Amino acid sequence: MSGLADATGTAAGRTTGGHGDPAAARLLAGAARAVDAPDLVLAVSRDQVRTVHTGGSAAPGPVPRERLLYELGSASKPFAGLLLARLVAQGRVRYEDRAADLLAPGLPVHPAVRRITLRHLLTHTSGLPGLPADFYPRAVPRWTTDPYGGYTADRVVRAFLKARPRHRPGARWHYSNFAVSVLGHTLAAATGTPWEVLLHQQVLAPLRLAGTRVRPGPEGADAVGHHRDGTPVPALDTGGFTAAGAVRSSPLDLLTFLEAHLGGARRPDSPVDATLATALADVTRPVLRRGWRHAHTHTLTWFWHPSPYGPVLFHAGATMGQQAFLGLRPDSGLAVAATATRRVRWGDTFVSTAYGLLTGTP
Repeated sequence: MSGLADATGTAAGRTTGGHGDPAAARLLAGAARAVDAPDLVLAVSRDQVRTVHTGGSAAPGPVPRERLLYELGSASKPFAGLLLARLVAQGRVRYEDRAADLLAPGLPVHPAVRRITLRHLLTHTSGLPGLPADFYPRAVPRWTTDPYGGYTADRVVRAFLKARPRHRPGARWHYSNFAVSVLGHTLAAATGTPWEVLLHQQVLAPLRLAGTRVRPGPEGADAVGHHRDGTPVPALDTGGFTAAGAVRSSPLDLLTFLEAHLGGARRPDSPVDATLATALADVTRPVLRRGWRHAHTHTLTWFWHPSPYGPVLFHAGATMGQQAFLGLRPDSGLAVAATATRRVRWGDTFVSTAYGLLTGTP
């Protein structure tokens, strides 16, 4: 199943799916030719039938590409959203709980900060900026190597408690890694459980995502990105921004994660309990509209777009050397997971290609 590089360095690959769909195999092979990446995996599942294409311009390594762990970057946020939704379903927290009350009860904070709820943090409506203001002076000189590593969890929490939001919570949508990171620390405080342990207990273990974790895996388990000069990109250190972008996962695990949103949790052999099933339904339900004339729709954690074949839900992410795309189309039982090793650059076709697989086929 490993991909192959031809003599000219253009992407070639192999497609597999066991008893998968031959038409899907041809579609994935054609889509792969539109993406210039050292390592590429395009994977689809329709009604639990999987087809996976692997390829790329680099020589394949000893671990098949579809079993490597890729950095998801911002595509980690659907995992954070599902965790929150499950804790709500269990009655351990509420969407309308105020984050400051859980993080530092009784501590004086700005009135706008006091009103920020867990729902505001997850849906990017908290009024917080994308990153704390004091993040940039240290991060910019290390932007291509380690921008997040030195900004600890304590600093993220302190920055939140000292914040002066520009907008009233709930008034505007503004994408914020800062806010989702605060959500992670708030849930850890509310449950008395570290974020990494909480995610494993509540999401990864129940969904049997053995190839998904927050920290780098054993040697050889992780995909490796490269700078333009060919030097390897160090493994991502998210510092205190773990909930916003630290998840690493294999494409096969990502299909399992997406299939759970499409009803896989209701299969007879599923270990998913009622609270996780409720959470999976919650995170796929539209909850807000934003933008010019409120043209854009969002669920708790997914971007939501119309398509000729029904609504699609998706999230993309990128780190210094890797990219990921997750998408599902509930009306068709279709899921798309895509990963690549490369650095995002102008004219990149990875996201548009993966999105096209999600929206362009009946």
